[in-house]
Amino acid sequence: MCSKPSWFRPKRLLFIFSVINLLNYVDRGIIASNGVNGTPRKCIDGVCKAGTGIQGDFKVTNFEDGVLSFAFMVGLLVASPIFASLAKSFNPFRLIGVGLSVWTVATTLCGVSINFWTIAICRILVGVGEASFISLAAPFIDDNAQVSQKTAWLAAFYMCIPSGIAFG
Repeated sequence: MCSKPSWFRPKRLLFIFSVINLLNYVDRGIIASNGVNGTPRKCIDGVCKAGTGIQGDFKVTNFEDGVLSFAFMVGLLVASPIFASLAKSFNPFRLIGVGLSVWTVATTLCGVSINFWTIAICRILVGVGEASFISLAAPFIDDNAQVSQKTAWLAAFYMCIPSGIAFG
């Protein structure tokens, strides 16, 4: 039988997972916000106004702006069932760690991207990294919470979704 590490406490797990969930959704909210997306460059009657945000800095069209959200979802939707399946063969905590490492690196690279395609590729990787956490965190909370507290703990975990979007 495998013993749990000395640092492992169910309430600590809930706190750590909730903070990570909040940060994941802050990232989603930031990339979807008008302040970050900005506006594309516009030319009317020979007078051009520079765009703002991602659209202005990288000359991204509205379509390409939508592709960035789509790219994230592709990474998330493809990788989620893969991580869930891998959890049967590998330590789920390590899978979450690997995924969050990918998420951290990809999010950082989004911030230093040089063009639309590097942002798009990084957003796919952000989705892949987040998939490990999204598919494996809630079952851990469900397995480790006391029966009388499961719904409250899951509610606290999932409350980070709208809170993170709002903070982003």
